[in-house]
Amino acid sequence: MVYRVIFENIMHRPIRTLVSMLAVAIEVGMVMLVVGMTHGMLHENSKRIEGVGADIMVQPTGASLFFGLTQAPMPVKIADRLEEIPHVLAVAPVLFLFNTQGGINLIYGIDMSSFNRVSGGFVYLQGGPFTGPYSMLVDDWYAKANNVKVGQTLNFINHDFHVTGIVMHGKGARLFIPIQTAEDLTGSRDKASIFYVKCTDPGYTNGVMESIHRLLPQNQTHSIKEYMSLMTSNDLPALTAFITAMIGVAVAIGFLVIFLSMYTTITERTREIGILKSLGAGKGYIIQLILWEAGLLSILGIITGYGGTWIAREFIIATFPTLTVELTLHWALWAGLLAMGGALLGAFYPAMRAAGLDPVDSLAYE
Repeated sequence: MVYRVIFENIMHRPIRTLVSMLAVAIEVGMVMLVVGMTHGMLHENSKRIEGVGADIMVQPTGASLFFGLTQAPMPVKIADRLEEIPHVLAVAPVLFLFNTQGGINLIYGIDMSSFNRVSGGFVYLQGGPFTGPYSMLVDDWYAKANNVKVGQTLNFINHDFHVTGIVMHGKGARLFIPIQTAEDLTGSRDKASIFYVKCTDPGYTNGVMESIHRLLPQNQTHSIKEYMSLMTSNDLPALTAFITAMIGVAVAIGFLVIFLSMYTTITERTREIGILKSLGAGKGYIIQLILWEAGLLSILGIITGYGGTWIAREFIIATFPTLTVELTLHWALWAGLLAMGGALLGAFYPAMRAAGLDPVDSLAYE
């Protein structure tokens, strides 16, 4: 009997039911997509750094974990001193260029020979290495997202670059130019933003790091494994605050819409509630009726949200191939629980109000 009443109530106002479901679906989608995009970008960036093939990275004092915020305060000759450390196989200096022209892009200025020794070399899908000072390599994800072809001319930092090769993604950046050109463009002669250090064996990483600390006590030195562990939202307070704020907004949307829907429902069904009470329905029955209806609406909204989030993810990836959206079971469950909790919380006051209605006044209500 209870389930039939709930079903009839939901079908009685299809538009309101649809709006309530969509509110819960939007709540679920916001949680999953915000978390999925932030975690996806962090993980994808850390995997690209790992893909360079180095064991250690050396940065200047106070350098940010987000590359590109620090330009080039370290002399490039530090590479020669690092190569003298026992068990160091190769050192690759890299100069960062942060480009905002036509989009935000981090460009690596690299010395091809040293970068190849550290990374094992690029995998060329089309074209080949640099052929001149204003040559450029782009990775396959960037090429796909921007329809870039070998031989095409791209403009960055108010200079034209000739695309000589499209390489497999995963080598730190998506765009690469000769380090000498990067120095000319930034006015940072013989400077580097970071040094990638490769050991003769990964087992020597800690020992080499200790030697680097003694050699360069003022610089930041991280193993690649340590860097990857730091690139999580838990280690980035501002990002954690952003995610928390967005989740709060999403839950508030679901709460308010369900609250309004259930409150309006109580107002419209005052006579029906009075009839139920005159037939012997207790407060617990009325509360159960309202909460079950809110729960069913939230379940339908959660299912809709899961489907809509997957569709949105496919659309985002198709439109922006360089973005990574990680949808995990963990956050899918959390999004569902938050939506359900918000819906039940939003329905609780209307349920208590309905349970407290006087049967005589309810029956006289017009």
